[in-house]
Amino acid sequence: MGVVLDNGVLEAEVKMPEEAAGSRFDRTGWIACVRLKGRRRHEFGVPESFAPGRGTGGSGLCAEFGISGPNGYDDAGVGEDFPKIGVGLLTRQGVRAYSFFEDYPVVPYQVVTETGIDRITFTVLPADCRGYAFRLTKSITLRDARIHIEYMLENTGSRTLESDEYVHNFLAVNRQPAGPGYVLRFPVPAVFSEVESGYTAKLLSAAGNEVLWNAVPEREFYARLPGWPASMPWNWELIHLPSGAGVRESGDFAVAACALWGKRHVISPEIFISLHIPPGQTGRWSRTYEFFEI
Repeated sequence: MGVVLDNGVLEAEVKMPEEAAGSRFDRTGWIACVRLKGRRRHEFGVPESFAPGRGTGGSGLCAEFGISGPNGYDDAGVGEDFPKIGVGLLTRQGVRAYSFFEDYPVVPYQVVTETGIDRITFTVLPADCRGYAFRLTKSITLRDARIHIEYMLENTGSRTLESDEYVHNFLAVNRQPAGPGYVLRFPVPAVFSEVESGYTAKLLSAAGNEVLWNAVPEREFYARLPGWPASMPWNWELIHLPSGAGVRESGDFAVAACALWGKRHVISPEIFISLHIPPGQTGRWSRTYEFFEI
């Protein structure tokens, strides 16, 4: 079960790195479930799939670096290692392009953990892989009804780190299915720049700065939004109207991309940061999740 952080307002179940599996998601700061102790108790966070062995193993609030291709993959030979930030040294299996759906063999990074009642810090120790090396520090702190996550990624290698990072928010309120009971709000007009299918186009509607569901999803849906100007503070909020409970995410970085994925039991707004960190330099950014009742 990992560690349960509790400040009297929120409970957050955080996985330990050794509990995580697979080669996709960052094994540090993986928040499997959040509970808000409001007028009524509300639970947020669900597994990617309720069927054993299905999907890529995500749950709750779990991050991923380099979804389209980790550093070093393209110049790694078959059988050679490449680094996946937050996961470990993965082994290339063939000549095909990198795919986050594929489960690569992993030698996990060594991680040092410091735990308190309402906070936890993970530090990934550097392990060189053909010139790529880094120290990742991630701190999670509960502040009233908010979860604050601070990142520090220090390039200790000889090659530039080029990557992106996002949190795959596997969300539902009290496990209620996606559908007309939810509204997703943005600070700008919710105009889709891309939808993956005619099904998604019929399922989702944009009304002003809101995304609405026209039905309970029968399968996966995916859409992209253009994001925000770099100078504009950003946030999104997902509200389950029947219960009045919701979650809001904000951050202190420029939005590189914005996507919306989901299926019947899960909704995942995804905000990406683009990372370019030369040797000897450090990238810093933060995310804040606020849980509330209306």
